[in-house]
Amino acid sequence: MKLQKLLFILFLSVLTLSAVAQTESQLRRKKEAIEREIEQLQKNLNKTASGKKLTLQQINAINAQIRLRQDKIGTINSEIKNLDNQISQNTNTVHTLQGQLGDLKKEYAGMIRFAQRNRNSYDKMMFIFASKDFNQAYKRIKYLQQFSQYRKKQAGYIENTQQDLNGKIKVLDKTLREKSDLLKEQEKERERLGRDKSEQAVVLNKLSKDEKQFRQDINTRKKQQAQIDKAIRLAIQRAIEEARRKAAEEARIAAAKAAAEAKAAAARAKAENRPAPAAPAAAKEKSTNELLTNDAGSAKLAAGFENNRGRLPYPVSGTITEHFGVHKVDQASMNNEGVNITSSEGAPVRAVFDGEVLGISLIYGKYVVILMHGNYFTIYQNLKSASVSKGDKVSTRQTIGVLANSGDIAELHFEIMRGQTKLNPEAWISK
Repeated sequence: MKLQKLLFILFLSVLTLSAVAQTESQLRRKKEAIEREIEQLQKNLNKTASGKKLTLQQINAINAQIRLRQDKIGTINSEIKNLDNQISQNTNTVHTLQGQLGDLKKEYAGMIRFAQRNRNSYDKMMFIFASKDFNQAYKRIKYLQQFSQYRKKQAGYIENTQQDLNGKIKVLDKTLREKSDLLKEQEKERERLGRDKSEQAVVLNKLSKDEKQFRQDINTRKKQQAQIDKAIRLAIQRAIEEARRKAAEEARIAAAKAAAEAKAAAARAKAENRPAPAAPAAAKEKSTNELLTNDAGSAKLAAGFENNRGRLPYPVSGTITEHFGVHKVDQASMNNEGVNITSSEGAPVRAVFDGEVLGISLIYGKYVVILMHGNYFTIYQNLKSASVSKGDKVSTRQTIGVLANSGDIAELHFEIMRGQTKLNPEAWISK
């Protein structure tokens, strides 16, 4: 029973450590991804550090770096918590193995003492001959044989338990060292976070001094974005009007066919002296979303896009430095109808889903690419060049252009629309 209990404990330990190892691997990958994002942001900030003019992109990059640094500290805390769980489990296992080893040694010592008392063959023979009958003598012979075999097994159990105990102690020592390293790393990250917050305070102080110029920059950006939004709306409106025209033509043909059939049915009813059948009901006008998914291909694209909500790939490798919605910086406010992803100049910009290139515009020297996915649209702004043309079919993760610098930092503005409604891209792209 003790052996079975020991094996059960070891089995549970293996299962637990396997699950913890998987979580450790996930946390390590997350931490490495955060480190890459911080490194990229820092490179961009280093490039703009010498610039006298403060930009919204710089402020957003510093704020994003602080958020990432806090996220990394949180990830390290999760790693430490996992290690604490491992340490606790391994410590319990070590104590269990030590207790089990002590019990096995006591049992083995008792068997050795018994063997010492019956160490010669004369004593064994006397033990057998002292039996009351043949049946008892046979059982005593079998007992001596089994006792010898069990003693050998107990010696093996002791050796194996000792090896398991040594192994667990080594794992425990290794985990304690890992925890020590993580605590040192955590302390360094806290120091870096402190420096980032000090830099943020300096930037905001500078902002208050240059508030007038900063407000002008934001107003300029608003005007530019309004012109881009107008071009996007016109392109989508043209797509809707084209879909409406096709639907109207299909409805006209269907109505003409229905009228002809109704006329023929009325003629047959008159010839047969029957009442004429009721005229067919007029077709109901379709909504914008119905117009854009009027054919099987468009409907399939729209359904596929919807089914991948939360799993769409990032359009460019980088960090979201400005989120969806209204943001305030000092007294100035901006309404971002997409997300801004900071990356590096020349980084490939990729389609997030299969679709068709609805339009490409060159505005303020930068390209804007609009992709159509049934009744969904994705918009990619601030491209240095576009590698697709209007009407092209594109596939998921296909490169459609490369990123340009916007001011001092390479930043993609990415939007998602359903019909003419703006959606929060962070609800659609993968975390």
